[in-house]
Amino acid sequence: MKKKFMTATALLLASLVAGGACAETLAIGTEGDYAPFNYVTSAGEIKGFDYDIGQAVCAEIKVDCVWSTNEWSGIIPALQAKKFDVMIASMAINPDRKTKVDFTTPYYFNAMRFVARKDLGLTEISPEALKGKVIGTQSGSVAVEALQQFFPDSEVKLYPTLSEVFLDMENGRLDLILEGQMAFTEWLAKDQSGCCAFVGDSFVLDTAEGNAMAVRKGDEALLTKLNAGLKTIMENGTYDRIRKQYFDFDIMAKPKTTSEYFR
Repeated sequence: MKKKFMTATALLLASLVAGGACAETLAIGTEGDYAPFNYVTSAGEIKGFDYDIGQAVCAEIKVDCVWSTNEWSGIIPALQAKKFDVMIASMAINPDRKTKVDFTTPYYFNAMRFVARKDLGLTEISPEALKGKVIGTQSGSVAVEALQQFFPDSEVKLYPTLSEVFLDMENGRLDLILEGQMAFTEWLAKDQSGCCAFVGDSFVLDTAEGNAMAVRKGDEALLTKLNAGLKTIMENGTYDRIRKQYFDFDIMAKPKTTSEYFR
């Protein structure tokens, strides 16, 4: 379900008069189909870790934030087209994306990990072990790069959304999924059939710099504000309070890289 709340860069200049004071309104874009980071409830509300972190930063920099959901495949073009001013959608920083948008400092590292069907009996992850296997992931994700580079003999299937990946896995059309390990949490917890489980260790690309918020290229003023807000919530305990609602481990720790894992 996609619900549009408000768009356009003009929101950044809008004012809400309250008690004689004016508060800027900031337009934020997310995906809405990547639980527990960002998702839309049955009531049409955007929720998740990304949302809570974004709201906490908005409170620190004293702006009123208005959110919208956007298709993942077009989320960078939507930012560039000024449909919103900040993207908070668990986007991983990589060299290609850095040519298109400017990123804040990271607010977590989402290591990738494989989930496999239990009936395959896989005990290890290697290019040889996964030869001929069908692996699914979301198009446009950093997992695509890892699969193309290290698993050329596997069949890779790409999907517009992660929920579609999970559905095909449940229906037996995939052997494995490679995605950010934390994105599996809710799905595995709801998997009553017990079809699938983690296999192998977590890892990140050699170029991984973490997951961050993004703004349009050259928007230094907004980038500075967002970084200041992130720094404050990480120092005053707000970040950890939010993180513990979703994850019981340190998500700022960087795991092993692909070259360390698959060398």
